[in-house]
Amino acid sequence: MDFDHPDHVNALMARVSAFMDAHIFPNEHLYEEQVKEFGWTQAPPVIEELKEKARAERLWNMFLPDSEAGFGLSNLEYAPLCELMGRSPIGPEAFNCAAPDTGNMEVLERYGSQEHKDEWLKPLLAGEIRSAFAMTEPEVASSDATNIKTSIVQEGNGYTINGRKWYISGAGDPRCKILIVMGKTDPEADRHQQQSMILVPMDTPGVTVVRPMEVFGNDHAPHGHMEITFENVKVPASNLLLGEGRGFEIAQGRLGPGRIHHCMRLIGMSERCLEMMCRRVQERVAFGRPLATRDNIRADIADSRIEIDSARLLVLRAADMMDRVGNKEAKSEISAIKVVAPNLCQRVADRAIQAHGAMGISQDTILAHAWMHARTIRFADGPDEVHRGVISKIELAKHKDG
Repeated sequence: MDFDHPDHVNALMARVSAFMDAHIFPNEHLYEEQVKEFGWTQAPPVIEELKEKARAERLWNMFLPDSEAGFGLSNLEYAPLCELMGRSPIGPEAFNCAAPDTGNMEVLERYGSQEHKDEWLKPLLAGEIRSAFAMTEPEVASSDATNIKTSIVQEGNGYTINGRKWYISGAGDPRCKILIVMGKTDPEADRHQQQSMILVPMDTPGVTVVRPMEVFGNDHAPHGHMEITFENVKVPASNLLLGEGRGFEIAQGRLGPGRIHHCMRLIGMSERCLEMMCRRVQERVAFGRPLATRDNIRADIADSRIEIDSARLLVLRAADMMDRVGNKEAKSEISAIKVVAPNLCQRVADRAIQAHGAMGISQDTILAHAWMHARTIRFADGPDEVHRGVISKIELAKHKDG
């Protein structure tokens, strides 16, 4: 595996890094102030201004692999760019490279009809609207997606949807106009062919946003993680993606890139936490000497450096395998990074918080956000336990005859 980035990627990295320094980092506090001011009523105006600037500089939709709508980058080529954007909570959206829109756009690009692309993909690619992916349900353990109870029943020329979803990220945003909903079209089919995915506009009668679900006490307005009910929601049959019973097939195409993008961003956030820690301990004096002179602090810094670099290599290996052999064959590698990266970021953020003292848990740094986000991602797109199960199953199969 070649660890050197090609020239065109290095050039993009320099441009993204310069944009982050000039526009993203200086506006983080303003973004938070505007979130408090506008709440759920609108997106912070500054993020729309940043999107306009990024689009004007052609730093836009870089995530789409092998697509004319993006930059045509492979997963391996996109990895360092995603890492740079992930250094800020507002970075990915500014470049129109934020979850869940990235995964939803890939679904529409790969599996949507031309009608779907014209109606939903184009405005998503333009950053004019946002979207959400409705899979998780409160009544069942949704880490096993075969448990999902939401029904998608064909009636006449359309489908009727009934069910309850929660922790649907992005559905609270007033710009969110379309949901990709996963539910069951045939409960009697093979357990992995019961599920389908269907497009449901947010303004469809019967779609009710019940409440924002908090994450460690934060409602994450205006993005949010919403509880939604679907009561006799009727959509045209043409809104079904790919066909009945193909929900798992679509999910594998969507969640592979989605998981690795999370991990790439977490590497970037871990790097920023380590940098903040290194600066803080050299200027903070306790009991007569700088914290940087203390052995436990130096050990934390060294461990963080080792762990970040190790995790990055795992992410790059997974990205390379996805490009060469496909998401299915890279399943173990994707699961491995999905376990490693969030845990890594949580540990590095925790060390940095400890080194900052009370400031570390305050709103004056991104460290509390980084810790909370990393802990949350240990659930999102599959909990640690599920991914460890995938890895162990593959490993055991290698030695079945022994």
